[in-house]
Amino acid sequence: MEREFVDLYTLQHDMKEGLTDLFPDRIWVKAEIASLSVKSGGHCYLDLVQSDGGLVVARVRAIIWSSCYTLLNAKFHSATGSDITAGTEVLVRAMVNFHEVYGLSLVIDDIDASLAVGEQQLKRQQTVERLTKEGLMKRQKGLRLADMPYCLAVISAEGAAGLQDFRRHLLENPWGYAYRLDFHPAVMQGEDAPGSIIAALQGIEASGVDYDAVLILRGGGSDMDLVCFDDYDLAAAIARFPAPVITAIGHDKDFHVADMVAFDYVKTPTALADLFLDLTAAADARISAYENRLALAFRGRVVALESRMDLAVKGIQSAVRQRLTGAEYGVAMLEQKIAATDPRNVLARGFSLALDSRGVKLAGAASARPGDTISVMFSDGRIGAMVESVKLKQS
Repeated sequence: MEREFVDLYTLQHDMKEGLTDLFPDRIWVKAEIASLSVKSGGHCYLDLVQSDGGLVVARVRAIIWSSCYTLLNAKFHSATGSDITAGTEVLVRAMVNFHEVYGLSLVIDDIDASLAVGEQQLKRQQTVERLTKEGLMKRQKGLRLADMPYCLAVISAEGAAGLQDFRRHLLENPWGYAYRLDFHPAVMQGEDAPGSIIAALQGIEASGVDYDAVLILRGGGSDMDLVCFDDYDLAAAIARFPAPVITAIGHDKDFHVADMVAFDYVKTPTALADLFLDLTAAADARISAYENRLALAFRGRVVALESRMDLAVKGIQSAVRQRLTGAEYGVAMLEQKIAATDPRNVLARGFSLALDSRGVKLAGAASARPGDTISVMFSDGRIGAMVESVKLKQS
């Protein structure tokens, strides 16, 4: 049996005509900007959402043509002090547009800035105010990160591309720097993320490991995916953690309460790896500088000691020469005295020496008695004699 049907184009065309009949004029739409991207040509592409209890219940694509975007952004900035950004609740005037190929979209031509602060931003502002009042916003900033951090705890989702990028960039560095990375898995988006990350922080603290830092990282995501990082309980847990916590949870346009309370934050996991490589390289450079200074100081000390040793040797040599000269002079004087008192020299000058029968020098006439046998020594010989008489000198 042949079925009745319509081709897809007819269906889409009929839907387009039906929407045109239903919304022939521009309408005001209240929604939250989930994401926003301004292309090089100046066109601004948006995702508009409506949430209920943290769940997205409606989503539609929207566009602001370049001819309108500059004026609307200036108007919005004048009223709020900031550009049109993701995460804000807005009231926009738009034409409902349906294309047979690209589907439903809204073409925005006006914006009401009175709803610029969306519910999420208001909640975020209240969270920051509470953390500030409790003294938690700057608590992590008072901690100290080691000059050469080595032991790191990493909180991320298992298999996350950002985690792999971080590990590869850090551990495969060309300088051969080594690190210890302990992985602690956690849910990194959605309403379960804050509790999961808090549990990971508690596990790290209870582990007993003295970590140099705790790293919370993911590779970015849509603005709605990252709302969890504005959670008060998560921010408070980070602020109270006893070791430095560093976050890398988004791309250039993302900045969350978790980033604000952390010891430090960077935009991407690769930038986080660079942060630690830079710290290690700086410490390595300081150690090399100390090594060079020690080597120079050692060489200077050796040179000074060598100079002192040279002076000491010269002093010793001079003292030895002086002692030798003095000794030589003393020996010469002694030799002169010996020569002057040598009996042979005395006899050679015409003197004689009287000896008793034992050959002992007679000290004087009183040492001899008549009848004693004596001998008299001359330089050329000896004469034997007998004492006939002794005459002593009268005193």
